[in-house]
Amino acid sequence: MGCDGGTIPRRNELVKVKQKPEPRDQTSHLIFQWRYCNLTQQLLQRPIVTCGLGKLYNKSAIIQAIINRESPPHIRTLRDVITLNLTPNPEFRENGTDQIDVSPYICPVTGLEMSGKYRFVALWSCGCVFSERALKEIGVGACSRCQEAFDEADVVVLNGLEGEVRVKMDMRKKRKKEWRKIQRIKKVRVGENLQ
Repeated sequence: MGCDGGTIPRRNELVKVKQKPEPRDQTSHLIFQWRYCNLTQQLLQRPIVTCGLGKLYNKSAIIQAIINRESPPHIRTLRDVITLNLTPNPEFRENGTDQIDVSPYICPVTGLEMSGKYRFVALWSCGCVFSERALKEIGVGACSRCQEAFDEADVVVLNGLEGEVRVKMDMRKKRKKEWRKIQRIKKVRVGENLQ
């Protein structure tokens, strides 16, 4: 490459072009999201918890992270997560190898697999997990599995988009602050009545 006239440089030898990012494999991304702990990247094992953002964690990993003060910023205590009541898939066989085509958990109402192909939601009030399709059929009011009351703010989309889940998480926190404020007022009134 002396440019003495004997060689003609090509464009790719002279100009460095920004490399296009390699597209990620959607299947492997979904498997990772739905089968591995978001904190430790280990296989999810019961008990499984979710945060207000809908990310899935091993409960032991969250406890360890809280103790070591290494937890995500939106998780400070165990009150910031909820243990999920998952329905096991009878077709899933746990034999040490990953079954890519069969999910370990399903929706108790519709039977859809919790693999990322369909949207799933958890109810913050009780921890029950349903497909979004089943929740639309059931409606807001009472959980069809445990009969506990819930409203729209209690619905957490599992592995959902950051913007939509953050709005609901903020609504739940605001409602919790208002409830605590009401409880403090009631406590003060009860104390005044006793005196």
